[in-house]
Amino acid sequence: MAAAPDSRQPVPAEFAQALRELGLAKGEPLTGEPLAGGVSSDIWRIDTEQGPVCAKRALPRLRVAMDWRAPIERNVYEARWMELADAALAGCTPRLIGQHRTLGVLVMSYLSPAEHRLWKALLRDGHADAATAREVGYTLAAIHAYSAAHPELAARFASDAIFFDIRLEPYLLATARRHPDLAAALQELVAATQSQRVAPVHGDVSPKNILIGPRGPVLLDAECAWWGDPAFDIAFCLNHLLLKCLWNRAATASFLAAFDALADSYLHAVGWEPRAALERRAAALLPGLMLARVDGKSPVEYLTEDAQRDAVRRVAGALLRRPVERLEAVRAAWGEALR
Repeated sequence: MAAAPDSRQPVPAEFAQALRELGLAKGEPLTGEPLAGGVSSDIWRIDTEQGPVCAKRALPRLRVAMDWRAPIERNVYEARWMELADAALAGCTPRLIGQHRTLGVLVMSYLSPAEHRLWKALLRDGHADAATAREVGYTLAAIHAYSAAHPELAARFASDAIFFDIRLEPYLLATARRHPDLAAALQELVAATQSQRVAPVHGDVSPKNILIGPRGPVLLDAECAWWGDPAFDIAFCLNHLLLKCLWNRAATASFLAAFDALADSYLHAVGWEPRAALERRAAALLPGLMLARVDGKSPVEYLTEDAQRDAVRRVAGALLRRPVERLEAVRAAWGEALR
């Protein structure tokens, strides 16, 4: 999360009140900088006597073109996901410092951009390192494996309605309304995803939410956290590696190699259920998510040409009509379309 170019300025009242009531600040005026990049939350780096912290406050209406609303209490589940993830693999998420439920403010450790590079920025510049992708896959699998072994934690993630409002409806069902011929397949994906109760889903494992730090990947922004199908997370992340082939065509081979590395490292770590079953669900979800980033409520900003969007529609539509069982088959269909 990089700071915007603004100079330090007074912190919004809700943030200042939350930090004081959490015992993280006293009566002194608080200053900081808004952090760029959030569409679902206001995010600030705030200076305190103990050093800088990062604080975020969920927005009731997301900053996208379409009308997209979600309950602000979602960062309660984000805080719980952060606690669980850190227990699974220390350092894979910022350290949770506090959470003010009434004001909807979550406070965590601030990670310096000098030591933590945003994965999306690296990919934009064509730096699709397979070793980094492999670490991301391992990290995600470690979180899923730990939590699947602790089913008693499921009660802490009773966020079905939030996950529907912020992921299933705006991605898959909104896309179904744009493609009546594919609506049944997309609706079936929603039903299949809702039926799985396996592990906590981060819900937004995107390169924009992954920092590459000195100790490995750090996952951010688990606002969609929900106890459900881990296949959603791996499909969501792999989708970005495919779409970025259109963002930087010169790095296509590297993006596809990163796709293979991430999928391989994740699948080899699956031990909480039959690997083939999880891969089958992920391979079914992936084309639906591809199409959603073109025709859903949250289209990716870098696919600006009709030819790019049409390429996604052709491949995703074909795979939704005739689902495949392996992730490598989705990758192969996409690679063939790019030739």
